[in-house]
Amino acid sequence: MLYLCNAMKKLATIFLLMIAFAASVNAQCSICTKTAQQLGEGPAQGLNSGILYLMFTPFILVGFIGYRWWKNNKEVEGDV
Repeated sequence: MLYLCNAMKKLATIFLLMIAFAASVNAQCSICTKTAQQLGEGPAQGLNSGILYLMFTPFILVGFIGYRWWKNNKEVEGDV
């Protein structure tokens, strides 16, 4: 169990470092790229930010649910 906890901490640290040092990410499909080119630079950045926001929302929700599940299982194992 201790190994799993340390592995999760390492994985979370790596994930946070990747986010912190990420370069400018373009998360657009080919159709969105063409639309963004027609809109101009400012709206294209907004479109890209919106796509990234929508992409990270499910990851945050699944991570929160997973954390709560892990926390509850940890408390149940401690009672036994």
